Amino acid sequence: MTLPTLKVALRTYPYTEALKTGAIQPKLANLDFVDVKPHIAAFRRMVRDLEFDACEIAPTTYMIARAYGVPIVALPVFFVRRFHHDGLVVRPEAGITSPKDLEGKNFGVRAYSVTTGVWKRGLLQNEYGVDIDKVNWFVDDEEHVAELTLPGNVHHVPEDSSLVAMMAEGKLDAACTGDAGIGRAGKPGEGWHDAGPALPDTLRELFADPARLDAEVFAKDGVFPIHGTLAIKQSVLDANPGLAADLYEAFVAAKAPYLAALRDGTATGKEASKDRKHMAIVGDDPLPYGLEANRASIEALIRYGHQQGLIPRLFAAEDMFLPF
Repeated sequence: MTLPTLKVALRTYPYTEALKTGAIQPKLANLDFVDVKPHIAAFRRMVRDLEFDACEIAPTTYMIARAYGVPIVALPVFFVRRFHHDGLVVRPEAGITSPKDLEGKNFGVRAYSVTTGVWKRGLLQNEYGVDIDKVNWFVDDEEHVAELTLPGNVHHVPEDSSLVAMMAEGKLDAACTGDAGIGRAGKPGEGWHDAGPALPDTLRELFADPARLDAEVFAKDGVFPIHGTLAIKQSVLDANPGLAADLYEAFVAAKAPYLAALRDGTATGKEASKDRKHMAIVGDDPLPYGLEANRASIEALIRYGHQQGLIPRLFAAEDMFLPF
């Protein structure tokens, strides 16, 4: 039997490397991996043009695309995990001493639907009572799903400016940092923006002890924020019965040696350091796969997406992710 060859856009992680080297292979398909730099450009190429048979994609981008009828479906595998009390910075002179003080203020985030921004707004709204409709959200990138209509309190920065410039000029009171916000330089139009002037060195984190707060919220609701899932063209799955389960099992197998190395202390590098910190909060698997293992996190992201006007209704977890 001739196996189909799937074009797959996926970054290399310690827990996907065995798949990319061919040390572990699915039984029902050959995988032709392509590198997209920056990988965020692959998100748009997948949801707008279905360019890949399978693609690592931000879960919020995926959910919005699926809600708008894009014929893709995701495996419950998540390549990046991250808590979200950190990376919320404010200008000291803005008078923001508590989350509720963000109401009426100007807040910068790269794009409104970027997954990190969705998680952070969800945290602010659901844990700290912030009325996100009273915050003025400023963005300087287009949304991945072109059909998405944004709420009226979302504003694009002027064409001759950027989030960084607005923060430097005192026109923003708060912002996300990292992949969701200010300070990311690169090629405009591919999920990046021109960094422009330097950020003020007086910016401070909104939450003084983010790690403790992350642990407290996780203990309460079991939500371990998901980033990066594998979206597959529905036509590919329809044409290849059993492929979804085969791929899922291959990703589980590729992760197993990395988990063993984490647990015995031999795993090294940036990912391992981050994952060990997460293990202190979530237990011995900092990268859980599977629908049930991630139900609380999936349902939270769906709820936040609905609250923020990104998806039209509260979907079931099974509507969005295959039941493995």
